[in-house]
Amino acid sequence: MNLLDTLLRCVAALVVFLTFPLIIGQTEHKVMAHMQGRLGPMYAGGFHGWAQLVADGVKFAQKEDIVPAGADRRIFQLAPAVSLLPYLFVLLVVPVGPHGFVGQAVDAGIFFVLAVMGVGVIGKLMAGWASANKFSLLGGLRTAAQLMSYELPMVLAAASAAMAAGTLSLTGIVEAFHWWWLPWQAIGAFVFFTAGLAELQRPPFDMPVADSEIIFGAYTEYTGLRFAFFLLSEYAGILVVCALTTVLFLGGWHGPLPDSLGWLWTILKTFALAFVVIWLRVTYPRLREDQLMRFAWTVLVPLALVQLALTGIIKVAISQ
Repeated sequence: MNLLDTLLRCVAALVVFLTFPLIIGQTEHKVMAHMQGRLGPMYAGGFHGWAQLVADGVKFAQKEDIVPAGADRRIFQLAPAVSLLPYLFVLLVVPVGPHGFVGQAVDAGIFFVLAVMGVGVIGKLMAGWASANKFSLLGGLRTAAQLMSYELPMVLAAASAAMAAGTLSLTGIVEAFHWWWLPWQAIGAFVFFTAGLAELQRPPFDMPVADSEIIFGAYTEYTGLRFAFFLLSEYAGILVVCALTTVLFLGGWHGPLPDSLGWLWTILKTFALAFVVIWLRVTYPRLREDQLMRFAWTVLVPLALVQLALTGIIKVAISQ
């Protein structure tokens, strides 16, 4: 029975992994269309072009899978999976609701998710190096520099949430949450969410990709389904970052709904943050590479350290 329960939880996490990122992608297309006043395709599937994302997926599947002649074939083909799978593993341990409503509970959940999310940078480096393209290699190196720079403030912000709750368990952090934490942990929430966007290379932090320019960073040489996997990893990353922000700083399943419906409250918070991600893409222009690095080291890192100090002071005051 325990094995069956574990399998069912893993299957549920896999279904979420394969459907929710697509919903976020479809929402991004439609929300951006309305915000920018250019509706684009509105006919696929009928009402409001709801099947446009499905049509795009079919299009990617029909495209030729090209591997450059000088590329390292094995690493080139493996890179999309290395970029995508870490987000599936993170979803397995994110608590959606109370009473064990999680794929697999991990006592040191914060350590696990931060360590696994850091593996994604290896996929980007593999893609850039194996493509036998100097522009792809430069894109991969810029991606690695950005991800490693924003990893530090992200870890510090998560540490403040763990310090406040007194546990490294994601479920334990949600259970220890109190609503008066919202103003207290606001700085940490801002740092974590912003650093997460930068790690996903989402606008305005998308200089390593620069998808509106001639090249596409480390993914320049990819076509067909392999390119689609990189896009799917981006939307899966949005889901993961928004879900972790909800769990660490917004109380997870806590809300006006009964505990039995707490999972619905978690999903609503996650998609509300995903809407903010889309909103930021439409609103702010792309930052230059030097502005990206300066923002990480001169703004987010000091703010994260201030949040850690504030958390320590408040914890000591409460204990006394």
